[in-house]
Amino acid sequence: MKIQSLKLVYFSPSGTTKTIIEGIARGFNQSSVETIDISKPELRKQQLQTSENDLLVIGVPVYVGRVPAIAIDWLYTLQARSTPAVCVVVYGNRAYDDALLELKDTMVKHGCVPVACAAFVGEHSFSSSETPIAVARPDVSDVNLAELLGKRIKEKLLPIESVDHISDIAVPGNYPYREFKPWVLDFIEINNNCSQCGVCATVCPVDAIDLENSTLIEKEKCILCCACVKSCPEKALTVKPGIVKDVAKRLSQTCQNRKEPVFFL
Repeated sequence: MKIQSLKLVYFSPSGTTKTIIEGIARGFNQSSVETIDISKPELRKQQLQTSENDLLVIGVPVYVGRVPAIAIDWLYTLQARSTPAVCVVVYGNRAYDDALLELKDTMVKHGCVPVACAAFVGEHSFSSSETPIAVARPDVSDVNLAELLGKRIKEKLLPIESVDHISDIAVPGNYPYREFKPWVLDFIEINNNCSQCGVCATVCPVDAIDLENSTLIEKEKCILCCACVKSCPEKALTVKPGIVKDVAKRLSQTCQNRKEPVFFL
């Protein structure tokens, strides 16, 4: 197959998924590349159309074993025509549960033909100096494997005449997918170091933080990605004592053994 354009799509509030998708793109080494960062609310207004001459590489984080609902909502607007696709999930070293299967199923429903699927590890959203979980991942080894995956996908596609000759890829997961009920929590504490610089509001993928007054957070919108906490230049945002901190402590203790990326080709 001759791929004319590489389409990169990722939901990556803290940047981990973006790093992996960009690594895959470098390994594939395509001259024509289009990127859509659906972490940004304004970019989720864009509708993507793809054809059999494109390769769509889609990456999402895993939230409690599932694909984030906000990413699924955008994917439902996708208009793909027999487009070869790479499905990638990035999880915080616990488990990716049903997320990879859910992402693959969603892509198929909207006109894509998966040519590869993968699960990578990224630093957990709840990770901190107090509760480290997969710190600094994806690291060099992870990125090297992402680039290797890109090369292997290109090698797989070269001898294939059309998407009709691509076999189905089996990935782990269960259907019905595990139940996920969004948490509505007031869990972010803001100390006196806050200078109202607006960085937290800018990186929030759901516009939950007031741009003029960062102490005003709409907890009903918040998806607990902690991008605001991780991006604050003043370290003014922290996680309050409560359920999120308790979960972070538990994961920090139970998810210490390093897990490695897995490919399905």
